[in-house]
Amino acid sequence: MQPQEHIEQFGYRQELRRGVGLTDLVLYGLNFMVPIAPFAIFGLVYYRSAGMPVLAYLVGMVALLFTAASYAQMVKAFPLSGSVYNYAGRGISAPVGFMTGWAILLDYLLLPGLLYLIASKAMNAGVPQVPVWAWLIIFVAVNMVINLRGVRMTIKLTRVMIAAELVVLALFLVAGVWAMLQGAGSGFSLSPLFNPETFSWPVVFAAVSVATLSFLGFDGISMLVEESTGGSAQVSRAMRFALILAGVLFIVQVWVAALLVPDPAALLDHSSDTAFQDAAAVAGGDWLRQLTSHATAVSWGVANTLVAQVAVSRLLYAMARDRQLPAFLAKVSVKNSVPTNAILLVSALSVGLGLWVSALKDGVEVLSSLINMGALVAFIVLHVSVIVHYRIRQRSADLWSHLVSPLIGMAILVFVVINANILAQMTGFVWLGVGAIILAGMYVAGRRPTVQGLAAPRERV
Repeated sequence: MQPQEHIEQFGYRQELRRGVGLTDLVLYGLNFMVPIAPFAIFGLVYYRSAGMPVLAYLVGMVALLFTAASYAQMVKAFPLSGSVYNYAGRGISAPVGFMTGWAILLDYLLLPGLLYLIASKAMNAGVPQVPVWAWLIIFVAVNMVINLRGVRMTIKLTRVMIAAELVVLALFLVAGVWAMLQGAGSGFSLSPLFNPETFSWPVVFAAVSVATLSFLGFDGISMLVEESTGGSAQVSRAMRFALILAGVLFIVQVWVAALLVPDPAALLDHSSDTAFQDAAAVAGGDWLRQLTSHATAVSWGVANTLVAQVAVSRLLYAMARDRQLPAFLAKVSVKNSVPTNAILLVSALSVGLGLWVSALKDGVEVLSSLINMGALVAFIVLHVSVIVHYRIRQRSADLWSHLVSPLIGMAILVFVVINANILAQMTGFVWLGVGAIILAGMYVAGRRPTVQGLAAPRERV
């Protein structure tokens, strides 16, 4: 890490422990995205994409590669925890930073609750004697204890989780390809990638708005920049590598699953929560169905939520130390160097949200759309912050990195938002409206949003 990346230049003390390397960052991001994430939402993506889930994931990966490029630019300028909150606040203005942090809070606060709910339902299906609410509390308690022990404990467990998930994925792919060679499924076809009979861009981007859920987490790597041993350059490399690796894994598994769907017409007519497991049963029988089902539960309920709690606690910590959220959220454990109160708050919210959503009809689908909306809005502002900070303020001559690439990424994401679920759009705007009211209240109370260290030396472009 270069000396100019010391956070003291921004007016902060180094409170979080630096001990996370490049491999750790990649595994953290991959664990956040979950290599087998499509196991849980394959049916919904297949339905929304009119049978072209591979195209939905491919477009999503390309769109987020542009977003990763913008992250790389901003983490280099501001190597601080808080991600887009800091990038927008310092790259554009403090009030914009607050609103962007508020937008992505919709993603980060809701995501753990959604993951716990999906995992609890999956475990309840296998062990119905234990109710959903009990599984939910068990998952939350386990992750809370692990995260309170420190980031190194979290990183160690991510390695074990990733290895187990990759083994399950390999078993599915081997069994699936072998089954197709034996005549199972519909045979090899390019239709999961492109079907001229059902293709339209609005259909594809509506599916991308759901498929994006699988990729959410690559951006969480930037939250660990203050704990990274190699600073912003290391974080940037980790984000790109993790995103591409996850994208390839997603595309391969949904392609095989799409060719093994036992009743494609029925899935095109209505989404199914067990579509991937049904395809697994065609590939290898009931044992593979059960394996993929339980792997989904454990990966979403422990592995994914474990790192999701890390990310949201760092965001709350960053906003709180700038006095834009209650100060108690900025408290860091002296022993374990983690934001203790933020972790406890996220755990409590996850339990409450999970129990509430479990009572809603189509709660998982609605919550998935809401989570994506918060992230997409924040990503759009991220691209704007690159242009404002580098191109406008610093007169950068790098047109591709600081103008063209952010504009392309922003345009794709805007189109995804336009074609997203109507309820998600409405709720997203309501959430932003609440944030605007809070922001106005801060002005009235004489607590105008500020961020420290804006007078820090500018890097040479």
